[in-house]
Amino acid sequence: MALTPTDVSRIALLARLELSEAEQSAMLSQLNGFFDIVERMRAVDTTGIAPLYTPLSAVQEVALRLREDAVTEVDQRQANQLSAPAVEAGLYLVPKVIE
Repeated sequence: MALTPTDVSRIALLARLELSEAEQSAMLSQLNGFFDIVERMRAVDTTGIAPLYTPLSAVQEVALRLREDAVTEVDQRQANQLSAPAVEAGLYLVPKVIE
């Protein structure tokens, strides 16, 4: 998928960018280079390959370092809500903004 100078102008307009002709030309080649890389990546057959959660797991065994899911802080809801302008039943009350 190759972009045209018209595409770059539209992208610049949508992004609220003001590009000179030289900048548009440079941007066109950079974007087309990016799409070329994407197309080459799409051409690689990845059938049967499990996704990696870290690149290191491709070359070595990586153990997940998970911590125990335990409460470490005390409940301070009332203290935190003292500065709120309006609270009811432990919930912050806010003005209605959608009609």
